[in-house]
Amino acid sequence: MDLTVWLPLMNTMAAPGPLLALILLAGPAKAATVLSVGDGDTVRISEGAQRITIRLACIDALETAQAPYGATTRTQLQQYLPVGSVVSLKVQTKDRYRRTVAEMIAIADPPLWRREGG
Repeated sequence: MDLTVWLPLMNTMAAPGPLLALILLAGPAKAATVLSVGDGDTVRISEGAQRITIRLACIDALETAQAPYGATTRTQLQQYLPVGSVVSLKVQTKDRYRRTVAEMIAIADPPLWRREGG
């Protein structure tokens, strides 16, 4: 069984930042490339020749228009998932807007939490 773990950490010594849950994925994950970030919980990716809008599972972020923090959630997700990042997906379902709902795993070098002093 292929196990992939995404473990974003929160630096409790610094200013509050995004808190993301530990997600343990069992089973094969699909590789994809980030094309853009829509808001704090929506990412557009390419998977081969397909372009897919992903709604991140287990995360409910403010919409970009929800001032004053909506734009901040988008900016933070763009920092974690810059355009061109390679990610793995574990698709769960489709939502009522026909977006793919998936768990997403990104690997950064060095990890963002280390660059922020975590």
